[in-house]
Amino acid sequence: MRADRFALPLRIVVVDPVPGVAMALQRDGDRPEVVGYAESTGRDLIFELEVAVEGTLPDGRPRLLGPFVNGPPRERFIYLCVGHYAGQMEADWAGRMKVPIGGISWALIERLPAGGRIEGRVSGRGRGGGPALATVAILPPGWRYG
Repeated sequence: MRADRFALPLRIVVVDPVPGVAMALQRDGDRPEVVGYAESTGRDLIFELEVAVEGTLPDGRPRLLGPFVNGPPRERFIYLCVGHYAGQMEADWAGRMKVPIGGISWALIERLPAGGRIEGRVSGRGRGGGPALATVAILPPGWRYG
């Protein structure tokens, strides 16, 4: 039997971010707030957060909520702010990366080991070599245990 509402720990790993460009999680509310600021040194950036799971969507997927969750129920995502948007005013870049979380399934959640996290990896670079902006894909093999 599933709990009515519980916290689900997530990890988003930004693989190969552009060195020197800051990134941060965006927490929404009355006023968006940037948290988890990290400036790339060429190594992967790791962002850890929790989302709430509350019930099931009509299509059978878990309903994900919380201050880091954005978008309509069937197209949920997490924003990662880049450059100016992350508070790095001297950066040449300004924008957000949209990390989709709709691929997180009940099967994955229910097999999560105690104390574990569900992890998704995304590329930190766009096609032109600058930071990835807009919607990014979760890298293979998709959401997994981290």
